[in-house]
Amino acid sequence: MATKTTSSLTLFVSLLLFIGAIFSTHFLYSPFNNSTTGYSPRKTIVTRVIRYNHTYATPAVSKQPLKKLEIQLNCTLGNLTRTCPASYYPLKFTEQNESSTSSSPPPTCPDYFRWVYDDLWHWRETGITKEMVMRAKRTADFRLVIVNGRAYVETYHKAFQSRDTFTLWGILQMLRRYPGKVPDLDLMFDCVDWPVLKTEFYRHPKAPVPPPLFRYCGNDSSLDIVFPDWSFWGWPEINIKPWETLSKDLKKGNEKMKWTEREPYAYWKGNPVVAETRRDLLKCNVSEKQDWNAHVYAQDWAQEEKQGYKQSDLANQCIHRYKIYVEGSAWSVSEKYILACDSVTLLIKPQYYDFYTRGLMPLQHYWPVKDKDKCRSIKHAVDWGNTHEQEAQAIGKAASDFIQEQLKMDYVYDYMFHLLSEYAKLLKYKPTVPRKAVELCSEAMACSAEGLTKKFMLQSMVEGPSDAIPCNMPPPYGPAGLHSILDRKENSIKQVDSWEQQYWKKQQRRF
Repeated sequence: MATKTTSSLTLFVSLLLFIGAIFSTHFLYSPFNNSTTGYSPRKTIVTRVIRYNHTYATPAVSKQPLKKLEIQLNCTLGNLTRTCPASYYPLKFTEQNESSTSSSPPPTCPDYFRWVYDDLWHWRETGITKEMVMRAKRTADFRLVIVNGRAYVETYHKAFQSRDTFTLWGILQMLRRYPGKVPDLDLMFDCVDWPVLKTEFYRHPKAPVPPPLFRYCGNDSSLDIVFPDWSFWGWPEINIKPWETLSKDLKKGNEKMKWTEREPYAYWKGNPVVAETRRDLLKCNVSEKQDWNAHVYAQDWAQEEKQGYKQSDLANQCIHRYKIYVEGSAWSVSEKYILACDSVTLLIKPQYYDFYTRGLMPLQHYWPVKDKDKCRSIKHAVDWGNTHEQEAQAIGKAASDFIQEQLKMDYVYDYMFHLLSEYAKLLKYKPTVPRKAVELCSEAMACSAEGLTKKFMLQSMVEGPSDAIPCNMPPPYGPAGLHSILDRKENSIKQVDSWEQQYWKKQQRRF
């Protein structure tokens, strides 16, 4: 009897446990299981029951990625009259941007950023006064003022073609990329090729402090402040795309033909009218009397425009083992397009530099060519490369890697940001908006634009604030470091000169 009663009791308890287990499991899955908070779909806890070992595992909830802020171009009827909306981009980083940039430190900027300090060195002790800035007006095309994150421009002269337009467009895109990060500033910009602030004029003891003037290039005998050129955002007059698009095209163009399969000659195509050194280069073309290992062509841009630019697609010009860079009236924007091919750049001794070319090294990124003896120098370079194929390919590859990695638009914008920020630190006065200045914004420039100008503006427009902060500036060069770099460049050029002399001595013995 006791056994029967115990058996019944055991059965009853087991039944209760079974029913309780079912009820408990249902309760665990119920969205109402948190009596203190009530129903909240965002707080629902999903628990997986492992029946065999009676353990519970709650999967980690993945954090939703923050949606990147995009700023649309607002071309309403009002903006077609070149007016700016009241709020055309955020004037500071949002909480989203700040939090997204804090997870990983930014990279260190490329070494050529160090030249920012050198370009601003002349004002390190005196600072920059408004009187100094206004003295630069003599040759400036426009005055740019940034106040509270908004840009204003006072135009003095219309620059050649669309240089000023796309320079200002580029600055606006930098403001969209780093809203609220660019300090107030006031500067003068000259869009003409050659520098005008001669160092010798400011050397004597009673000389005034030089006026700060921005432009696209400099040289060893000038004090102009070097800034990225307009073509990074497009050059509509000769159908050159914005750099972000074109650099990708050039990278694909490199992949079409291996270096060893390319024409074993040096190639150049451009406008020879602008400079004597280019007209001199035409003498190096292959003729019945002499083969200098060069294929050199004069570019007629008026004819090319009529034919729809079919013969000037830069991405289709990476078919020679060697490409020649020669300056025009001053420096030439073509340098980055030439260096971007895996071809060995034969760089005819330049007089000028732009913001990134000071980071290039002879025999690492290019082969130095004499300016006064171009043809013989080019012939030697090509013969050397064709007999030292691995070394030649390495030079071409190092140059294209430099262009693709260290001259991507991220770094172009960062260079602009750091240069303008360091410049603003030197100002001894608070910038204010000039009475005749006009406010600039992307709408005021792009909405009323037409043709290739509008197309290139839309292609190069920054969509919204960057999800990363600018790269970290490297320290300035110390005297020893700068001396070492200059010595290395000079020694490499001397090495090539020595090889070239030996080469021509052997050629003379043969004949």
